[in-house]
Amino acid sequence: MRVTPLEAWIGAKIQQSPFTHEALENYQLGKLNAVIQLARAKSPFYHRLLADIPYFNQLSDLAQLPFTMADDIRNQPLQLLCVSQDEIHRVVTLNSSGTTGQPKRLYFTPDDQQLTIDFFRVGMSTFTDPTDRVLILLPGESGGSVGDLLATALQQLGAVPIKHGPVHDPLLTLDIIRREKITGMVGVPTHVLALARQPNISMPKLKSILLTTDHVSNAIKHAVERAFDCKVYNHYGMTEMGLGGGVECEARVGYHMREADLYIEIVDPVTGQVLSDGEYGEVVFTTLTRRGMPLIRYRTGDISRFIPSACPCGTTLKTLEKITHRLSGRVVIGDQVITMADLDEALFAVDSVLDFRATVCHEDERDKLQLDVRLTDQSALDRLQHVVQTVLPLTTYVSVQIVPTLPTSMAKRAIMDMRGQA
Repeated sequence: MRVTPLEAWIGAKIQQSPFTHEALENYQLGKLNAVIQLARAKSPFYHRLLADIPYFNQLSDLAQLPFTMADDIRNQPLQLLCVSQDEIHRVVTLNSSGTTGQPKRLYFTPDDQQLTIDFFRVGMSTFTDPTDRVLILLPGESGGSVGDLLATALQQLGAVPIKHGPVHDPLLTLDIIRREKITGMVGVPTHVLALARQPNISMPKLKSILLTTDHVSNAIKHAVERAFDCKVYNHYGMTEMGLGGGVECEARVGYHMREADLYIEIVDPVTGQVLSDGEYGEVVFTTLTRRGMPLIRYRTGDISRFIPSACPCGTTLKTLEKITHRLSGRVVIGDQVITMADLDEALFAVDSVLDFRATVCHEDERDKLQLDVRLTDQSALDRLQHVVQTVLPLTTYVSVQIVPTLPTSMAKRAIMDMRGQA
């Protein structure tokens, strides 16, 4: 097993060989002070928020700063800019699948996007080489889109990228995989699962698959690995991070993060206190090298921890445990907390399930969980209903409805809580 290629890449960025974590922390401290100075001088939002912040002497001083919240981006995105709008190359608008209201808008300069390309190139080299032909099942039509940046990164790696876009017709996509002699794929978990579970189809054997943009349940991972007879890797990132955040190494026990570009903290979701390695909390990050729209102590809503033990790959980089749920994705039904991850593990364990949508409402003086499910075999409905009851309180009323299609979306899937809405 080889060490994650991110280690050598980060070592080169911080100009340190051999790589040490102490050298990385010194680099991060310098970049942290620089980004705070930039944001305070150029961003009206951070000029107000960070007016009296002194020069930091150690990374732990960062805990003195207030958090940046998702609503700050929704309500005043231009106030976070540190450059003129003429210098912005790409604007990404995010509509959450779990909420309604104002979207978030993120702004990136060409240099910001080059940082993403660099990370994609090195991260993909974990399981990709110049002999590979990689099908990109992400939006890539416009310049600077995630699929376009990934294609550029793969070209720099020497591999052949084939931009496809999200999966709308699984049979057509499978035909492209065969015709183009695809060896690897990058896509959304449920989109790739729709390929893997097409009935009565002989699946092509692939070398590797990277799943991204959403939580990857063990049920989906195992189903995809069985179907395509290959290893499945996870990527963790979000648009706010600059699209790329971290990727699994060959050990596949968690993500190694782009620590020269992002400083990651784990905080108590209630108190905001910084937690030690091994403790579960909310992932918070600060961008260290982005200039267009830097984010300082941005609360992601994702729950994870830094694994305290060393990664089997031998790196000195930290390992962030796989994200399983989001704070905003939890709902309380009766006296039990239910997450999308709970439903994913249970429902996708049923071989016929392709995708589902979960909605909670209040009808006839009781809570109701509505599950709209796509199945390849409707005879699996009885088993599906039994499985649902294993993860929900017996007092919860559950309605399972088979639907022919569900909207194809790139947004993170979430339980829609409609209680209290007219």
